[in-house]
Amino acid sequence: MQHPAEHSPLGKSSEYIATYSPDLLFPIPRAPKWAELGLTAATLPYQGVDYWNCYELSWLLPSGKPVVAIGEFAIPADSPNIIESKSFKLYLNSLNQSTFTDHAALEAVLAKDLSAAAGAPVAVRVRSLGEVEAEGVAPLPGICIDELDIQVSNYAHPQPELLRCETVASGGETLHSHLLKSNCPVTGQPDWGSVVVEYRAAARLDHASFLAYLVSFRQHADFHEQCVERIFLDLKRLLNPERLTVCARYVRRGGLDINPYRSTASITPDNRRLVRQ
Repeated sequence: MQHPAEHSPLGKSSEYIATYSPDLLFPIPRAPKWAELGLTAATLPYQGVDYWNCYELSWLLPSGKPVVAIGEFAIPADSPNIIESKSFKLYLNSLNQSTFTDHAALEAVLAKDLSAAAGAPVAVRVRSLGEVEAEGVAPLPGICIDELDIQVSNYAHPQPELLRCETVASGGETLHSHLLKSNCPVTGQPDWGSVVVEYRAAARLDHASFLAYLVSFRQHADFHEQCVERIFLDLKRLLNPERLTVCARYVRRGGLDINPYRSTASITPDNRRLVRQ
């Protein structure tokens, strides 16, 4: 079955347009991937956001002087569409020789265009380099499980059957790993990410089994958002949690990083960059 992104610029030679061109944005409906996971827009068991950060944002002032900044875009997890990443990059490049009076004028245009593509309101912040630099590099919360000794032999597809609970009771905990890797479903290029899981449940997740499960994504072909949603659903089935949050901070490609957050509760995500970002 052909992936919806096959019709996008992804994996194809593209002309780089340097003047404002909102028609470059290529929306991809979330519904087919939700259906693969047994979900519909009306039955999503999570709320959340996809944070996109752009490190190659530039435009011209009325004087002709260029400006550089960092863009932050928050796309609701229940929006009808994701935005294909190469089309997003091409769109942002089209701002390079376009004139905007100030940050606010650019933010308004970005919010209008991205919201139209996503099918839901997209929050936009255009930030100075100094502002982002002052925030520094963030550590991941909780226990890092990457040093656990595990045996792995299958990398083709996620293996939820590997997941186990321990017999000890657990009020909850926060875990993280930097060993997530999957592949782009169109180009086959590797996507590298760090995962955080925070949960509250009667059972305790076996850490080694969770690490082996994450590693089983290594040759799996899917977009960032769907990988996080799959992890969320597999953990929800196993733990029957009172509360569950799963997020992944992905390494940037083409000046963009993508950071999906999915949670059973309303959250205020920390969008500070990690050391690999």
